[in-house]
Amino acid sequence: MDRKFFRFFKIFVALLFLWFAAHSIYIIADGISDNGKRADLAVILGNKVNDNGTLSTRLEKRLESGISLYRDQRVRKILVSGGLGKEGFYEGDEMKEFLVSKGIPASAITVDNQGDNTRKTVENTLRLRPELHFNSLIVVSQYFHVTRTKKLFREKGFQEVSSVSPDYFEWKDLYALIREFPAYYTQ
Repeated sequence: MDRKFFRFFKIFVALLFLWFAAHSIYIIADGISDNGKRADLAVILGNKVNDNGTLSTRLEKRLESGISLYRDQRVRKILVSGGLGKEGFYEGDEMKEFLVSKGIPASAITVDNQGDNTRKTVENTLRLRPELHFNSLIVVSQYFHVTRTKKLFREKGFQEVSSVSPDYFEWKDLYALIREFPAYYTQ
């Protein structure tokens, strides 16, 4: 009995590992690809604002990707979405300030300070659709995060969604890839 259980357990672990590997390869490939599409709106997901009010490098790189989309006329408007961080700053407000300081017109930027997580960002974005008049969007986040974000938009019935991610990688991404595996299937 123990031998059968151990064999079953080994097969289960091997299959789980293969599933994780295939999933990770898929989200990496999807996350780093940019099909060059144009869209009505870029949705830039928030990330950490430092204790002194400066943006984390990860967040700054996301915003730089959004700036490129706007300047290359691939999007007409930008939505920045984030929540109130433990550091005491609303990510959306800080993101807008950064974009404006880089020459993006304030009138082209909408702030969502209630996007505490990916699901809320998706829901809040779609709630703003009548006001922002968009039929297509580009999600801007780290490469490991965009596949799940696009999936959440599609689950809500919004199909015209593509993505862009910054060329920014750090060791923390390994943890994020592992975290994305269960998050993709449970959110």
